[in-house]
Amino acid sequence: MAQAGKGRLNYRCPSCFMRDLDIDMFYDKEKKEYYCIRCQYTGSEEDVLAKNEMVRTRYGAMHIRYTKFDFD
Repeated sequence: MAQAGKGRLNYRCPSCFMRDLDIDMFYDKEKKEYYCIRCQYTGSEEDVLAKNEMVRTRYGAMHIRYTKFDFD
C-alpha cells in the first residue's frame, strides 16, 4: 500500500490483523499515537509493534513445507 500521509512506517492494525484484514494505521503527530480508521484502535508505536508480533505467531510455520503426515 502507498504510504502518503501516514506515519513513519506502515504498521498494520493489530485488531484488524487478528481478523486477517490488512489495514494500515495512521499516525497522529499531536497525540503521538497510531490509530485505525476501520476499528477505532489506538496505541503507541511500542504497543502496536508488540501486538503485531503476538499476532505473527500464527504464521510461524508459513515457510515450512510438510511432506510427511503421520495420521496412522
